[in-house]
Amino acid sequence: MTDKQLTQAIIGAAIAVYCALGPGLLEAVDEECLARELTLRGLLLKRQKPIPFVYRDLKLECSYRLDLLVAG
Repeated sequence: MTDKQLTQAIIGAAIAVYCALGPGLLEAVDEECLARELTLRGLLLKRQKPIPFVYRDLKLECSYRLDLLVAG
């Protein structure tokens, strides 16, 4: 799948969730529904993937987390 195709699939999934549920949901609900929609479209994803935070060679334990990582 090309980057363009992947981008179109992700945007299409987000639009599908928005059209079905509308605005104003909690972020956790949006994430759950979008993850489901992406999976139904055959996309591999990881949820709540930690991202290390390094400051001047010091790795901090208070890392950030990606909500969704799609197709690596």
